[in-house]
Amino acid sequence: MGIEMNANWQNFLTTQGAQIQDGVVQHFGDAAAERIATRDGTVLCDLSQFGVLKVSGEEAQGFLHNLFSCDVNALTPQHALPGSFNTAKGRALATFLIWRNPAEFFLHLPQSLLAAIQKKLTMYVLRAKVKIANASDDIVCLGLSGADAATLLQQHFPTLPQAPLDAVPHEDSIVIRLAADRFQISTTPQQAQSLWQKLSATARPVGSPRWDWLNIRAGIPVILLQTQEAFVPQMANLDLIGAVNFKKGCYPGQEIVARMQYLGKNKRRMYLAHVDGDTAPQPGAELFSMEMEGQSCGLVANAAAAPGGGYDVLAVVQIASHDAFPVHLGAISGARLQFQPLPYPIP
Repeated sequence: MGIEMNANWQNFLTTQGAQIQDGVVQHFGDAAAERIATRDGTVLCDLSQFGVLKVSGEEAQGFLHNLFSCDVNALTPQHALPGSFNTAKGRALATFLIWRNPAEFFLHLPQSLLAAIQKKLTMYVLRAKVKIANASDDIVCLGLSGADAATLLQQHFPTLPQAPLDAVPHEDSIVIRLAADRFQISTTPQQAQSLWQKLSATARPVGSPRWDWLNIRAGIPVILLQTQEAFVPQMANLDLIGAVNFKKGCYPGQEIVARMQYLGKNKRRMYLAHVDGDTAPQPGAELFSMEMEGQSCGLVANAAAAPGGGYDVLAVVQIASHDAFPVHLGAISGARLQFQPLPYPIP
């Protein structure tokens, strides 16, 4: 399914050497070198694999707070939050990053889910004073990652967010710090062009899938069409990255999420792993171990090509299988998952 990218922005990226397929920048001419650069250097990405929903109206804050797993009431223009939107059974329909200005809220989530999530949210509006619009054509999101990212941004923005998930609004942009060396800049298509030219003088432009790889290495899952309703938030470690608030009141699926937290019923967790081979593991692909005797012991959440060959994946796996057995992709005879430490501890 093709993704809508702002036409002027797409034309501009093409002049910069971007190879665009289905609305996503695949690479800038040398995908293998870009994989290495993302690991070792400072890189610049277009994030058009994601889109933006804008939620406005005087009741927008309460509306979103009652629907999402994160504490929307605590959100300020100086802070962003990861969150999830779940079914009544506590299964994640979408994961997102949310930020706001004084009057509006912005949800950053995969383009492939955007229309369906917009429709689903709209069903909850009823008489509430809330408007939900697809703002993807008006907002361009850029990603900057690497050891020199902060120094480079400092040249173009007088103040930078200091801590992870801090946000600093500027005139027609907002800069969000995702980690010590990783930033997301949301701006207008016009501003994005001049910013891209300035940043790309130092940072190497790389394809959008490199940002997906950075998310994987950071242990940040992205729910996609193939994995909708597959995971309760804790299975995908959403509780460990700040996307679930256990003190807030009701939202769809809250009882199940709370029960899993307080009764310790979670038998699955998400792990980082490497898989050798030339075929990309697909989101939703089943995983197998001897323990489960022919039954799946988990699913691939996300996958991206690794700098040294093969693929890095986020895999939601039975804790018992992860701890005691080799886990394989697709079948017990499939490629073995080589587990690696996440950047945060798993309880």
